Amino acid sequence: AVFLEVDNTLKAVQKMMTQYRKQFTCPVIGISGSNGKTIVKEWLSQLLHHQYDIVKSPKSYNSQIGVALSVWEMQAHHTLGIFEAGISQHNEMLVLQQMIQPSIGVFTHLGDQHSENFESQIEKLQEKLKLFTNCEVLICPGDDAIINDELAKHTFPSVIKWGKSDGCDLKLLKTIQDGQRTKMYLVYDQKQFEVNLPFIDEASLNNAMSCMATCLYLKMDLAILKDGLSMLQPVAMRLELKNGINNCTLINDSYNADLPALIIALDFLNQQKNHSKYTLILSDILESKLDSATLYDEVATLIQQKNISTFIGIGTQLANMQSLFTEIPNLQSSFYLNTEQFIDALPHHHFTNQCILIKGARKFMFEKINQALEARIHQTVLEVNLNAVTHNYNVYANLIEKDVAVMAMVKAFSYGAGAFEIASKMQFLGADYLAVAYADEGILLRQSGITLPIMVMNADSNAFENMITYQLEPELFSLSILKKFIAVCEQEEVSHYPIHLKIDTGMHRLGLALNDLPEAIFLITSNKHIAIKSIFSHLAASDDPALDNYTGQQADIFNQAIAMIDKQVSYNYYKHICNTSGIVRHPNLHYNMVRLGVGLYGVDYSGRLGSQIQHISRLKTAIAQIKYLEAGETVGYSRKGIVQQPSKIATVCIGYADGISRALSNGKGKMYIKGKLAPIIGNVCMDMCMLDVTEIPHVEEGDEVIVFGPELPIHQVAEWAGTIAYEIMTDISTRVKRVYYEE
Repeated sequence: AVFLEVDNTLKAVQKMMTQYRKQFTCPVIGISGSNGKTIVKEWLSQLLHHQYDIVKSPKSYNSQIGVALSVWEMQAHHTLGIFEAGISQHNEMLVLQQMIQPSIGVFTHLGDQHSENFESQIEKLQEKLKLFTNCEVLICPGDDAIINDELAKHTFPSVIKWGKSDGCDLKLLKTIQDGQRTKMYLVYDQKQFEVNLPFIDEASLNNAMSCMATCLYLKMDLAILKDGLSMLQPVAMRLELKNGINNCTLINDSYNADLPALIIALDFLNQQKNHSKYTLILSDILESKLDSATLYDEVATLIQQKNISTFIGIGTQLANMQSLFTEIPNLQSSFYLNTEQFIDALPHHHFTNQCILIKGARKFMFEKINQALEARIHQTVLEVNLNAVTHNYNVYANLIEKDVAVMAMVKAFSYGAGAFEIASKMQFLGADYLAVAYADEGILLRQSGITLPIMVMNADSNAFENMITYQLEPELFSLSILKKFIAVCEQEEVSHYPIHLKIDTGMHRLGLALNDLPEAIFLITSNKHIAIKSIFSHLAASDDPALDNYTGQQADIFNQAIAMIDKQVSYNYYKHICNTSGIVRHPNLHYNMVRLGVGLYGVDYSGRLGSQIQHISRLKTAIAQIKYLEAGETVGYSRKGIVQQPSKIATVCIGYADGISRALSNGKGKMYIKGKLAPIIGNVCMDMCMLDVTEIPHVEEGDEVIVFGPELPIHQVAEWAGTIAYEIMTDISTRVKRVYYEE
C-alpha cells in the first residue's frame, strides 16, 4: 500500500481530484440548486444512458468530500459526466467547481434549504452560481424573479430558461392530469409538442422540465425523449434495512442498478454482522456502456471481495454471463430470465438466517421480491434514519478531544431504536465501548456479531458466568457484588478480567461510597483475577445550570476516588462521569471517556445544540377507517370522547400496546396528518386510537399518520403526555416493525 501524509486530508483529496479531472475532455453536466439535484441527476441518467457512457455522482454525493469521491469515478471510456454540487456556506462552491469543471450547468430551484449561513436568498444564489463560471450554457428556471435579476448581472455564453413565462425558451403551455399521470403541452424552438409524465406533483414536473431542457440542448431526438419521459421512474434516496422472513434481514435498494451504486450497497451489506451468510439478488445492470463481459466480470470480482454466499441473477444479460459466477469457489448461484420466474421459484430457495441485498433496475419491479421476503408484523412502523445517527455521533465526537474515548449507550433496545442496528453503526463509526443495562442485552449483541467491548450496568450475580463466556464487562457497585464476581472469576480461572467500578458521588442510586473504596481497592489489587477497566459515576443534574454547584461537588468526590485508586493501581484505566448533557455543558469533566446516550438518538437536554442534532426516528401508522358522526355522539371506551359538532373521525392503527400512552387520550395528544395536527378523541385503546380530522381536508383511509418525527418532535409528544422523551422512545413495543434506512 502507498500512504500519502498530508496536513489536511480534505484539501489534499480536493487538489488531487482537481488535477485528475483535467485529463478528461468529455462534456460534464454540473447540477446545483436548493433541492431536486439528485432527482434531476438520476433522471438525466435514465434519459441519456442509451446515448452516452455516463459517470455520475453516487446517491447524494454532493458535499465537499462527496464531489471528490464522485469525480474519482471518471474513466477514459466515459462520454458524459453528471455531477451534483451542494453547499451550505460561503466559499464552498469554488472548490467544487474546480473539481467538477462543468461545461453544461443545470440550476434546479432556489428555495429555503441551507439558508442559515447566508444573509439573503440572493447571497446564497450568488454562491451557487459560481459552479457555472466556465459553462457553455446554463439551464435554469425562468419564472423566478430573483434568478432572472441575478442572471442579468452575468454573461453566460448561453442561457436556456424553462417555465410558464413568456421569456422562457422551454415554455409550459398547460397541463392535464389523469390519475397519477400528467400530460404537459410545451413549446421549444418555435415547435409545439406534448409529453406524458408518470407524476402529478409540482416538484416532479419542475425536475422533468430541467431534464427536458438539458436533453433538448444536447439535441436528443424528440421522439426518444418523449418515450423516456413517459417511463421515468421514482428515485429511491435511501437504502432500507428491515426484518425478513425466517429471521432474515433485508436491504432494499430496488430502484436502480449501476456499478457504483452496487459497490455502495455491498459495503452497507458488509456492515451488517448479525448474520454470517450474505445473499445478493441482482438484476441486469442497464446503465452501463461497458461490454457485458467486462461489466459482469467486475460484478463477479465484487461478489468474491464482499464474501457473498448466494447470488441470484435476474435478467437475460446475467443469464448469458452465468459462467462468470458459477466458477467462483463456495458461491451458490442461480439465474432467472425475469422477476416473475424467480418469484415462482421462491419456495425452493429456503431463505433462513441470512442478510439479503435486493438490488435491481426499476424496470424489473424488485418491489415484488421485497414484498415476498419481508416479514409481516404490523402496519405501524418506526423508521430509523442511520444517517441521522451518524450525524449526531459526529456532533458529540467533535465536542471532545481526540484522546477521549466514547462509550455509546445502547441499553433498553437502544432507547427503542433497535439494539443490534445501532450497536452495529457504533462499531462501524469507531465508538470505543458500548453499554447495556442487563447481561441478556449484551449476549444478544455478541450473538449478532458485535465485537466492541460491552459494559453491563446492572450486573446480576446469577449472570456472571454467562458474562464471562460472552466477554461482557460488569459494572460493580458494592462490596458484596465485587466479592461475588471475584469468586466466579476464581472458579472460571480467568485472570485480569476487566471490571468497571461505580462510585456514588451524589446520585444515590447505585455505587460505592468513598469509605467503601479502600476495601474495594484491596480486593482488586490483592488477586490476579480482575483488573479495573474504568471507574465512573453519574451526574444527577448535568443539564441544569441552577445545579452546577452540585455537579461540581460530585466531581470533587469523583476526583477523591481517582486519587485513592491511583495510589494503589499503577496501570491506566478509563475515568468517566459525563453523560450526554455533561459532554456539552461540562467539558472540564470529560476525563478520558464520556458516555453518549440520548443525544445519539436526537434529544438534546442541554439546550445548547438546537438544530445541530437531528431526529433519528419517525413513528408512523395509517388510517384504518373514517366515520362521520353527529353532535352528541361519543367515541371510544367509557364514552370519553364527546362529539361537539358534526365531525369526521379517523381510527388509526396504533394503541397503548404499541407504546402510545393513555395519558394522551381525550385531546391531550395530537398526531400529524397532511401537514396539520389532529387531536386524539376519546381514550387510547390497546391496538388503536381515534383522531378528530374534521379540520383536515382530503383525508382518506390508508393515509399516513405521523405519531412523532421531524414533523412532530418527540419532546412535544412527551410534554403532552406529562413525561420525558426517554419514556416515549423506550415504550415503543417490539411488535412495531423497525425499518432502518441510509442515504
